[in-house]
Order: sequence, then structure tokens, then C-alpha cells
Amino acid sequence: MVDQWKAPSESEPAAGDDKSWKLLEKTLLAGIQEQRRARRWGIFFKVLTFCYLITVLILFSPLVDMERSATSSGYTALIDVRGVIADKEAASADNIVTSLQAAFADPKVKGVVLRINSPGGSPVQSGYVYDEIRRLRGLHPDIKVYAVISDLGASGAYYIASAADEIYADKASLVGSIGVTAAGFGFVGAMDKLGIQRRAYTSGEHKAFLDPFEPEKPDETKFWQGVLNVTHEQFIASVKQGRGDRLKDKDHPELFSGLVWTGQQALPLGLIDGLGNASSVARDVIGEKELIDFTVQESAFDRFSKKLGASVAEQLAMWMGFQGPTLR
Repeated sequence: MVDQWKAPSESEPAAGDDKSWKLLEKTLLAGIQEQRRARRWGIFFKVLTFCYLITVLILFSPLVDMERSATSSGYTALIDVRGVIADKEAASADNIVTSLQAAFADPKVKGVVLRINSPGGSPVQSGYVYDEIRRLRGLHPDIKVYAVISDLGASGAYYIASAADEIYADKASLVGSIGVTAAGFGFVGAMDKLGIQRRAYTSGEHKAFLDPFEPEKPDETKFWQGVLNVTHEQFIASVKQGRGDRLKDKDHPELFSGLVWTGQQALPLGLIDGLGNASSVARDVIGEKELIDFTVQESAFDRFSKKLGASVAEQLAMWMGFQGPTLR
């Protein structure tokens, strides 16, 4: 018996082709399923990251005890003046003034404590805060302002403190530095040695005023010293106005020379009124030991970003072998 062989027609695919199509179909389906699975995990991790960030922001954000504030009959407002007093800084005039206005507007505030730890800064910013303290004191004579210096209350920081009703400090605090400074560098000698020429084109005789790449001009130096002297005189006048007769010796040869004193030394000079800290002043002087923080705070996101950036920089420095000086 002879087996009859029949060739497959064009409409009937070979068995091998059929298997290839099924394998291709399975591969495509598996790829689609893998993409869906990856997409689901991606969404899951994005949601998880979002929840983590929200949790961190909540943990870093300041929590106000609204229940305590609502039930308290009165409390002491606390406002921090920390760091350099300058625009866009934490201790900018806008931040301090906003905090002061909020404290004075609160009917439960019985007194205001300015907790100062600052080397000073801009005379404009300090003068703005000084004027606002005196204005608010005039509008609310029943609410007194107490400046409390912790580690340092110098220069512009003392300028602000002198507007308060009273100033307190620790016996080891550094107080004073009633002076004005402006510093720079001169590169003329270095440029001569390197053969570098300075080419400055101006349309005013003094437009390149105090250019560090040009030799000093006696008339400009004298003019600039006059500007500093006027600013210093404004500073001295404000301190005398704020402290009044409490300054024991207004003609002390070094009182307004830019020197700093410890709190213990500043007390007999009349630069401060007593020794103490924020808690003791609230408890013993104002009579309201409960302190409510009225300091304008950075947003939680800004604080988190700074902390994250500082942490990354620290780890990078350690990885590269850098380490700053420490006191032990």
C-alpha cells in the first residue's frame, strides 16, 4: 500500500509556523503583563515616596499647641533673633517685625521676650526693627518688651535690644560692639606682579568708588570714613535714646568704641538691666512662665530641603576625607 502525501495548501499553515505564532503571541502577552506589573509597582513607589515626604514635612513642621493657647489666660510671647540680621535671612527685619506685630495683636500676650543670639548685621535692618519696637511700645504701653541675650548680642543685635524696656543676659554673654565696620581687599600689588591691567570705564568721577583693583584715593577714603562715622553716630544716638539714664557713664571712652563685654561686665556699665534667660524673665519679671513662640518660621519644605542639603554635603565631605575643626 502506497502512502499518499499531500502538500499543504497556502490557506493551511504548517505545524511549525503555527507553533511560532503561538510562541510569539505568548512572548507579546508576557511583555505586556510585565509592563503592566512595572507600571503598578512604579505607581506604588511614587505613592509611597509621596507619603514619606508628607510624613517628614509634618514631623519637621512646628506644631502649635492650639488647645493650650485657647485655654490659657495669658502667656509670654517669644521671638527669636538668631543669626545675621540681613534681608532674606531668618533674622531679617521683615520676619522680626511680622513676629512683633503678631505678638502685640494677641490679647493674651502679657509681655514679649526677644531672645537674641546674633553678631549683628545691616544697620538698615536693625534700625527698622528698633523703630518698630518703639512704635509698638507706644501703641501698647501695657505690654513690655524684654531683650534677652544668650551667647551673643553684638552690634546690630544690641541696636535692636536697646529699643526694649529692659535687657537681660547671662553673666558670660557677649554684649555691645557698638560700632560700624566695612572691610575689603586691595589687589593692586598682586596685579602688578602678575602683569595684569585693570580696565574700568565709568561715566562718573567716583563711579568706581573704592575699586579693590585700583590704588586707594585719599579723597574717597576720607569720604567713606565719613559715611561710617555718620552711621556710628546714628547707632550711638539710638542706644542713648533707648537706654536713657540707665547708661551709667555715657562719656565712657570705650563704651561706644566697638568693644564687647561679658554680661557681668555690661551690668555695671548700664548696657543691660540684669542677669537672666528667657525662661527666668518670663517667670520672674513678666509673671507668665508659659512661652508661646511667635517667631516667623520657614516653610516645612524649605527646612527639609536645607536639612537634606546639609546632610548630603556632610556625607560628601566625609567621603572625600574633609573634616572641619572641632572643639573638645
